[in-house]
Amino acid sequence: MSTVLSAPAPLRTDDVAARAYEPRSARLRAASPAEAAAELADISTSIRRDIITTIQSAGMGHVGGDLSVTDLMVTALWGTLRMRPAQADHPQRDRFVLSKGHCAAALYSTLASCGFFPRSRLSEFMAPLSPLNGHPARLKVPGVETNSGPLGHGFPVATGCALGAKLRGETWRTIVVLGDGEMQEGSNWEAAMTAAHYELANLTAVVDRNRLQQGARTEDTKSLEPLDAKWAGFGWEVRVIDGHDHRAIKEAYAPSTTGRPVAVIANTTKGKGVSFMEDRVEWHHKVPTDEQVRLALEELNR
Repeated sequence: MSTVLSAPAPLRTDDVAARAYEPRSARLRAASPAEAAAELADISTSIRRDIITTIQSAGMGHVGGDLSVTDLMVTALWGTLRMRPAQADHPQRDRFVLSKGHCAAALYSTLASCGFFPRSRLSEFMAPLSPLNGHPARLKVPGVETNSGPLGHGFPVATGCALGAKLRGETWRTIVVLGDGEMQEGSNWEAAMTAAHYELANLTAVVDRNRLQQGARTEDTKSLEPLDAKWAGFGWEVRVIDGHDHRAIKEAYAPSTTGRPVAVIANTTKGKGVSFMEDRVEWHHKVPTDEQVRLALEELNR
């Protein structure tokens, strides 16, 4: 006798979390980088805990990259962009695109913290028929702007978002986060050239520069350096930062000062926050054991 699986309920706004998010996010957006940094760091630690337990529950995921991108994502969604979880498709919202879509656990955990859907639904990550796929799906998850799985696709979409805003005379911004290994895809450089040509000052591209990709270091696979000079050569305003310093991240997310699109090269550590995962290539795609989860949460609860 065959088993028929029933799909989980669609994701809906967590009204309580969404109501709490909007004033808190507005306050963090208005605060100086120094004032906001400690609070953003606390949110990031909470997200890292959720990432660990979400991947443990699913038995699969990309924990190393999830942990490296967390601070960049939290500062964007909590401290920079104007989002409305209860109106995820509001036309005047700012846009956030995760181009490195395999780090979906980090995105889902952050969206849930904002109230786009209940945090309890994270337990369904990668379950059969779950809307919380291993790669984000635009029509299944509120807050996801575009499907992103194949690398090199999210950045061109984000460029299109920014161009659309400029053509319409709209004021909303777009931030897109890319993996550094993803920069080996030619479609990204086409998008970079296009954004510079149209002077998309409303676009910020953030490179999660953890220097590791699946199976090897980026520089051993295909050298990216000098990465800042490459972006500058394509006509971008370039900012190089510590990608785990919330003050530096918030400052780097400030609007363009040159009328050109902004490229943020964020130097990060794969597996950040969990000592035995940090800068280890095997944690690109590996699931922690129960004991490793205990140790990771112990570190993240200090």
